[in-house]
Amino acid sequence: MAHLLLILLLSTLIIACSSLVLSHSVVESLPGFEGPLPFELETGYVGVDESEDVQLFYYFVKSESNPKEDPLILWLTGGPGCSAFSAFIYEIGPLYFEVKQNDGSLPTLVLNPNSWTKVASILFVDLPVGTGFSYGTTSLASKSTDLQSCDQAYEFLKKWLIDHSEFFSNPIYVGGDSYTGITVPIIVQLISNGKKLSGNEVGIEPLINLKCIDGLNTYQILDPSCGVASPKPQELFSERRSVDEKSIELVVDRPSPCDSSLIHAYKLSHLWLNDDRVREALHIRKGSIGEWKRCASGLPYTQSIWDSFQYHVNLSTKGYKFLIYSGDHDMVVPFLGTQAWIRALNYSIVDDWRSWWVQGQVAGYTRTYSNRMTFATVKGGEHIAPQDKPVECRAMFERWISNQPL
Repeated sequence: MAHLLLILLLSTLIIACSSLVLSHSVVESLPGFEGPLPFELETGYVGVDESEDVQLFYYFVKSESNPKEDPLILWLTGGPGCSAFSAFIYEIGPLYFEVKQNDGSLPTLVLNPNSWTKVASILFVDLPVGTGFSYGTTSLASKSTDLQSCDQAYEFLKKWLIDHSEFFSNPIYVGGDSYTGITVPIIVQLISNGKKLSGNEVGIEPLINLKCIDGLNTYQILDPSCGVASPKPQELFSERRSVDEKSIELVVDRPSPCDSSLIHAYKLSHLWLNDDRVREALHIRKGSIGEWKRCASGLPYTQSIWDSFQYHVNLSTKGYKFLIYSGDHDMVVPFLGTQAWIRALNYSIVDDWRSWWVQGQVAGYTRTYSNRMTFATVKGGEHIAPQDKPVECRAMFERWISNQPL
């Protein structure tokens, strides 16, 4: 069972931490963006596991509003194996690529007026190991499971907060999309319990203030079917593309509807993050990663959890706050299925099914429950709704995080 987005708000609690090994750098400018960055960007690595042999890479954007008080969000991307950069550049981050026909030169970056960093600080983390710029220093460290990945996310957050103690008192949320509907509630339960699944914890710091189908594009049924979202590098810029139903590669001759699709936009991240100037600006460790891929296929990763229902039950009894939303044109995780497992929780309805509005138009439908759970659909939204409905999703997020009705 999976769903599109989960953000949770918990009460203040004390958790443990072991040794602290991490590195980070401030990024003041980026190739492809004109002038200095008008927001605060930090990148770095946090070593996790006993020997720090898993190095998790992150992008951190400080809130552009009031970072001393605004929420801090730990954000993960699905797959499993898709880089957090995908959320940074295509969904809720402060920049996006100017999409146009590209001759292979470095893509242009522009500001995203609908960035969630307008009202929150966000930690975008490449997880599990092997995703994006995260890597293992040994072959064993390069392997992971659902539960190991959750443990590592928990350890990452603790160590990052120790190194960024100014965020100790901020409300902290955990969120993600797609496959992370399975892992996010587990991570929150780890934080709530104050221990890893392995049970090995020492100390009592820091304080974490977690709060309050054939021929169809199954991710967005109205869009053209243009293949996978992370094509093979050799096929990114070829003049002619073919359809292979078994491997589901890119599609058809130019010009085609796919030239203006998200697949075309995804090419730009491959160009940008495999440029030496960009890697230097982001302080990527030389030799740690070869070719960057938006979504890594064939990771030595074991999916061991298929149902996170019981984690929702456990967390709901503690009064934690949830937002779950679904694009209503997604066939991969249809909103009707999400509604079904929410209904199975058997919580009473506080605010029954109704429309919610943005800019004078119906943006979707929502219902709230007695356990502080809010469910919302995004009208016309795809599997990752902020990609094609950024205005509506930002409005939804801002209203929910400030405790306003959608």
